[in-house]
Amino acid sequence: MSTTQKSGSEVVAQLERAVASIAVALEGVNYSLLSNEECLSVMAVVEHIGRRVDGARVLSATDVAARADTALGHESLAYKNGCRGKYDLITGVTRVSGSEAKRRMRLGLLITGAAGAATGLLGQEVPVQHPAVAEGLSSGELGVDAAEVIVSALEPLSRRVAPDDLDRAERALVASATGAITPETEGLPGAGIAFSADLIRAQAHEWEARLDPDGAAPSDEASAAKSNVGFGRLKAGLYPLRGGVTPELRGVLDGVFNTFLSAHAAPKFPSAEQQALIEAGELIPGAEEFDDPRTGGEKRADILRAVFESTARDPKTPSMGGAAPVVMVHVNAADLKTGHGVGWVDGVEAPVSLRTVRQKMCAGGFQEVTFGENGEVLHLGEKKRFFSPGQRRAIAARDGGCIIPGCTIAAAWCEVHHIIPWQFKGKTDVDNGCLLCWYHHATIDTAGWEIRMVRGRPEVRGPVLFDPTRTWRPAATHRANRPSRASG
Repeated sequence: MSTTQKSGSEVVAQLERAVASIAVALEGVNYSLLSNEECLSVMAVVEHIGRRVDGARVLSATDVAARADTALGHESLAYKNGCRGKYDLITGVTRVSGSEAKRRMRLGLLITGAAGAATGLLGQEVPVQHPAVAEGLSSGELGVDAAEVIVSALEPLSRRVAPDDLDRAERALVASATGAITPETEGLPGAGIAFSADLIRAQAHEWEARLDPDGAAPSDEASAAKSNVGFGRLKAGLYPLRGGVTPELRGVLDGVFNTFLSAHAAPKFPSAEQQALIEAGELIPGAEEFDDPRTGGEKRADILRAVFESTARDPKTPSMGGAAPVVMVHVNAADLKTGHGVGWVDGVEAPVSLRTVRQKMCAGGFQEVTFGENGEVLHLGEKKRFFSPGQRRAIAARDGGCIIPGCTIAAAWCEVHHIIPWQFKGKTDVDNGCLLCWYHHATIDTAGWEIRMVRGRPEVRGPVLFDPTRTWRPAATHRANRPSRASG
């Protein structure tokens, strides 16, 4: 970096020339004509430019904020420009949001440790609190997001950790974020590789635990006090799930999610038995890979749903008011008959679709309530179309789990589906029920899979994607229904 001092007008003129030069270069880029290597190079160069600018934005906003502090009275830069305070001044000049202005100021203050970017309010030199981060931002090698992660992790440690140790951690984290090799990182796994901000966050936690193990591991009481789960307001048809969990509970959740996600993600090869079934035309080739269009987040939501539904069915689950946990869905009979309308879940203000209503009726049954002209209850009918626990056990013993080929969801996590729909007079008995996971039950009418019952055993016919011949084949059965080799 040059140490030559420039006047403010020289800096502004040079920056304006740089902006014009970059604009000319970018106008000449035709991304569709770039090769694979060239498009990556362009992205890397553009990002480097952005990092240099972002670093300057942080320091500039912090400097202006110091000059616009209301404590300066009539000397405040905000006052002189007719603004109420530093936020109004910065957002007015830059046209960024107030949250972005605060973000830049906060990072700049954490780096400098004072109200000014390079000098104090009285013009004195202020020692930078995080010099490695400041240098990385100035050079354009360190991104703002990674800088925020580093200083946010190190700042709480500054009151409990020796300065030399803190400095060593900062230089190591900056080196990991920029791909540099320093004495602190040499020999470590990944040294010389520029890690993303997400990976830097994990490394910052490791340094925190190494330098201040007591502070990084709060007491059980503190962790329990911070754990919470709740729901936000309905937005775009979804209730945001908010809260926080302890690292231990995060590990438990990850274990459950990863186990069921990997069942579909792991590569599978047909066994000798499967290969024989494929050659005999009894197994849909390729179905064992199970093409699942859901995102990872959607899969986790369905897994969480299955966990709670399985728990609700468990006889050991505590009851409330003498009944097991159950979702009560109400729908108008006329709406259900015409197919136009919605259903309502007790305790939830948002409606559900009639498809959801029908799925719940298929798996959990229903009771008909007749009202009079004044809204009084005239008759409460018997519960109908509900598979009993005994029927469910029999179906589970036959099917073993979701019968859609390639799906590995266990029986305990499945719903019982009426093969002949209940609205078409389908009976609620073992010969008309099969196991489907929630996802396949919810999409059985639209995904192309078909099910029928032949001599007491379900058969499936796959969509064209899996089976162009559209051949009916026996569904998989419980492993216990096949004798072992020794028995034969």
